[in-house]
Amino acid sequence: MAGHSKWANIQHRKGAQDKKRAALFSRLSKEITIASKMGGPDPDANPRLRLAIQNAKGQSMPKDNIQRAVDKGQGGGGEDYVDIRYEGFGPGGVGIIVEASTDNKNRAATEVRTAFSKNGGNLGETGSVSFSFDQVGEIHYSPEAGSDDEIMEAAIMAGAQDVESDDEGHWIYTAREDLQTVADALVEHFGEEVEAKSTKLIWKPQNTIPVEGQAADTLMKLLDVLDDLDDVANVYDNSELSEAEVARLAES
Repeated sequence: MAGHSKWANIQHRKGAQDKKRAALFSRLSKEITIASKMGGPDPDANPRLRLAIQNAKGQSMPKDNIQRAVDKGQGGGGEDYVDIRYEGFGPGGVGIIVEASTDNKNRAATEVRTAFSKNGGNLGETGSVSFSFDQVGEIHYSPEAGSDDEIMEAAIMAGAQDVESDDEGHWIYTAREDLQTVADALVEHFGEEVEAKSTKLIWKPQNTIPVEGQAADTLMKLLDVLDDLDDVANVYDNSELSEAEVARLAES
């Protein structure tokens, strides 16, 4: 098991700019609806829907909201959604991967390209950034789920590759193809009382790029703009911020 990753710690802090709950529920609902529409309403037969529902439950979304989102995907009509990955570079040469689910590829591409160009970045070709990232499974538990040692032991027994813990929670990493198997084993270990906050595939950088000052300010703006686009589901980058830089950005 690798040691604690500074990148992960910083990423989680940046992620902790946390969207308001309504915006979070809206994004979770959209993913449930898309998964239901693309693969059917039965989570046992639709792995994407199963994960989407797990993530919604992990954020305490009411059951009625979840069911409405599933039903909406079965309502017929509407546009078909496609998943698209965009790759580009931000200030300081930081690599950025953007995952979108959209019913209008032209709109999504234009909005993502505009976000990059207006905030110190540029959109690249597919593969220009992802070669320096690994796609892995990530399962996030709150700090209350257990001690660092308890989580580490449970994760190893479940077949995880790596575990990182800090005061904001525990992050368990798996091989891409093992995500659901490890997640299921952890559910069996912890029982229904302890639910994961999220279970998903992520892009984890192999190396990080330090950024500070004006470059960090512009990068944070770019990441926020991308994250706020309706079609965007996830944004990943390989920046690294020092503790001092994190504190400065928090005050600005």
